Amino acid sequence: MKSQSVSVVMAVYNGLPYLAEQLRSVLAELQDADELIIVDDQSSDGSWEMLVCCRDSRITLMRNDVNLGVKQAFERALRVSKNNIIMLCDQDDVWIEGKRNAFVTQFEKNLNCTVVVSDAEVIDGNDMVIYPSFFDRRGGFKGGWLDTLIKNRYLGCCMAFRRDVVNLVLPIPSAVPMHDMWFGMLAVTLGEVCYIDKRFIKYRRHASNVSPSVRADLFTMLKWRFMLFKSVVFRLACRKIGIHS
Repeated sequence: MKSQSVSVVMAVYNGLPYLAEQLRSVLAELQDADELIIVDDQSSDGSWEMLVCCRDSRITLMRNDVNLGVKQAFERALRVSKNNIIMLCDQDDVWIEGKRNAFVTQFEKNLNCTVVVSDAEVIDGNDMVIYPSFFDRRGGFKGGWLDTLIKNRYLGCCMAFRRDVVNLVLPIPSAVPMHDMWFGMLAVTLGEVCYIDKRFIKYRRHASNVSPSVRADLFTMLKWRFMLFKSVVFRLACRKIGIHS
């Protein structure tokens, strides 16, 4: 069986310190028919200038006219993606060899699988290992609705999903806290989540991460969960009656 093609979508904002290393690790994994779609969200640190110097036919570059934020940057990339399997990618991590094929294999083995998640090694800004396993620190991977509302385990850079999921998750509501939680909760309504208990990414935690390293207060967390749950229920209800929300 011929391997399915992959669309990798990346949002970039002032990611220059780690961007080149991440690009090398991703492009080394991709096949000729794959694509890497990068949306620059008005970087001011030279990231855009570095990106336009990249010479690879698999790369599609776009730049927002104004800074829109990470959710809308990912949404723009997803809207132009073409392949059946979509992999989310951050600007400052490092892919580990075998990631692309391991994810595709999961989709090909299980036709009911709509989202694949792998483990990650957590590193700091100097490439030093903080935790050998992201999900060990989170109590293992659990992808159900209730589990996600209690403690989110959908980490975008560790996720891939089928084209059907894109059609359901877009547009991304402004009310949801982060795009990865939104994608994960909707993906499992279409099929199964498959977890790979192996580290296929070096997930970098540093002072400039978009996702916060400090936990929000209890009120904020409860508000986020309520808005996420409300948005998911509303989107599914609209889909059931044929309304595009």
